Amino acid sequence: MKTIAQLSHRISWINPAAAALITLLQRSPAVRLIVATDELVAVSPIGAVLKSALAAVATLGAYDTLAGATVLSTTVPTPLSATVGVPITPVGITVTNTINIGSWMISGSLPPGLKLTAVEGGNTLTGPGVLDATTPGAPDGYGGTVGGNTATTPILSGTPTTAGSYTFNLTAYEFGNTTGLVSNTFPYTVVVTAASTGTAPSFTTQPQNQTMTAGTGVTFTAAANGSPAPSYQWNFNGTPIAGATSATYSIASVQASNAGSYTVTATNSAGSVTSAASVLTVNPVVAGNAPVFTTQPIAVAVVSGSTVALTVAANGATSYQWAKDGTAIPGATRATYLLSGATAANAGNYTCTAANSGGSTTSTAAALSIVNTTDIGRLTSLSTRAMVGTDANVLIVGFAVSGGSAAATKPLLIRGTGPTLAGFGVAGTLADPALTLYQSTTQIAFNDNWSGDSQITSEDAAAQAFPLSNPGSLDSALYIPNLAQNVYSAKVAGNNNGTGVALAEVYDLTSSGSYTATTPRLTSLSSRVQVGTGDNVLIAGFVIGGSSAKTMLIRASGPALNQFGVPGTLPDPLLTLYRSDSTVIVTNNGWGGDPQIVNTAATVFAFPWTSASSNDSALLITLPPGLYSAGISGASGDTGVALVEVYEVP
Repeated sequence: MKTIAQLSHRISWINPAAAALITLLQRSPAVRLIVATDELVAVSPIGAVLKSALAAVATLGAYDTLAGATVLSTTVPTPLSATVGVPITPVGITVTNTINIGSWMISGSLPPGLKLTAVEGGNTLTGPGVLDATTPGAPDGYGGTVGGNTATTPILSGTPTTAGSYTFNLTAYEFGNTTGLVSNTFPYTVVVTAASTGTAPSFTTQPQNQTMTAGTGVTFTAAANGSPAPSYQWNFNGTPIAGATSATYSIASVQASNAGSYTVTATNSAGSVTSAASVLTVNPVVAGNAPVFTTQPIAVAVVSGSTVALTVAANGATSYQWAKDGTAIPGATRATYLLSGATAANAGNYTCTAANSGGSTTSTAAALSIVNTTDIGRLTSLSTRAMVGTDANVLIVGFAVSGGSAAATKPLLIRGTGPTLAGFGVAGTLADPALTLYQSTTQIAFNDNWSGDSQITSEDAAAQAFPLSNPGSLDSALYIPNLAQNVYSAKVAGNNNGTGVALAEVYDLTSSGSYTATTPRLTSLSSRVQVGTGDNVLIAGFVIGGSSAKTMLIRASGPALNQFGVPGTLPDPLLTLYRSDSTVIVTNNGWGGDPQIVNTAATVFAFPWTSASSNDSALLITLPPGLYSAGISGASGDTGVALVEVYEVP
């Protein structure tokens, strides 16, 4: 099998990527392009995203044909929401057809406390079995008697006793005892939540009004009590702020666009409460003042031969000059100092001086050290959270496995989570996600409902992923013990065309103690999403493991997609890099034609951006081991299609 490195000389294959991108993002028939893009997937993680979407589009017609004329009809759509101890409104279930229905086959799980009853004189089920009409002449439940070929109509009723997500499957038959013509099998889901207990939150500390100068940092602080302990969600002018879910919210460099009203909502199972408004006033920078640093350089330890990108940002700066141990570095005059092939001679303390007509300011010093370790810095998990739609708007995440010896494989845990996210305060989650893994256009694995699989529970713990604690949840997960080095895509879609917020996750299960220089690793992530506002912005998370730092290229493409004829692109993407505590590390709003971005993008096989003045955004930065997330939103609240890419830089 060819590795990514072995195929690096074939970068000229980027033209088929353009063709695939045009077709995919215009949501037009794509089957004819699959052959043209076969080789692209070997060198581009974006190719995996595009080709899997093409395969998904190509199968849509087949699914419609197989569906037949039979359609499930219910008085309450699936999923049904219920609460422990509260009787549900009875749900009538029928199918559209030209024949009477004499019996039903029920499989799956009914919520404890609920039952299915055949109204027309039939039996009652509290679990899997056959729901059948009785013999002619029996009472039909309406004051009459059952006829010879009477349709039986299931009624779901009762009082749920146990929280969880339950799905049962119904198959209708023409005659009794599951004989005669048969319908498709239809799933119906009931999501049962626990009865409210505890004490609703109340604020003990309210956020305060603040006045700041543009370019300086600000932190809002609040505290609330309640039982159980509440979660937090900060809001700006009434709209939730993506990722702002702790008791404090910080902005590293305030601008005029940040001025406004900030509130925080505290929520637990007993209720929620919103704080008083804190008004942020942003004063302009006074002409003649020296620059103010909003991002300081980060101290990093790397292995010999690594690429290092030391990054700063300073409000009001018109020039930059980097220095090592107090001596200016010739040519190092950008906000990012890029060093290739670092050696022991490069170890030292680095500072950056930002200047303008009003003076100059020197950053704090950041130490660069060279370490000798086989436990090198690497991506150990990747994730994308987004709104999942239907057809071409499902969530598709591409990722690459490479960097090891030719025959080496990688154990991975891949998850498509929806219902479990509700426990973290995420609104509008995808009720029933299905997860499909592709290599090129070939499906290699599928899961619809993890069903409490003990292997998945074990691997969740090994990956330090948040647990899927409810065995009855409809979240999906796959354990792949030996995935070959290649480019893959994971598709998360809603069953029955369901929509909502979902999280696609990929975890490296190789333990740090067994990692060597010949072990394959995750090297990239890419995902295309319709970017909205509030909780519907695009968030890509990644974890750097190991004991040394790693350099990352992160891109947010909006206008850059116009070269492929993509409609409805995000006109002005704002790219923000966060630490795990939601603290902003650095932002970019307009890449400015930076040649360092151009050259690095070519190195990692990212498609080229053609306009130096476009509003596309990018960051090049070396990060210590830890958890990070890249948020993509419209800089002025705009919405549209965007592509996020996260690459390790060798």
